[in-house]
Amino acid sequence: MGRSIGPMELVLILGIALLLFGGKKIPEMAKGLGEGIKNFKTALKSEEQKTAEEKKQA
Repeated sequence: MGRSIGPMELVLILGIALLLFGGKKIPEMAKGLGEGIKNFKTALKSEEQKTAEEKKQA
C-alpha cells in the first residue's frame, strides 16, 4: 500500500488523459487546476491572518 507511482504508471496515466481529453484541452485543465490551487492558498493565508488578529485582540 505504501508504494509510489513509478515512471511507467505516470506515462500510462498521461497517455490515457491525452486520449480522453485531447491535446488542446489538457493545458487548459492544468491552468484551471493551478489557478484553483493558487486561490485556495490565498484564502487559507487570509484565514490564518484573521485568526492571528483575533488572538491578538483577545
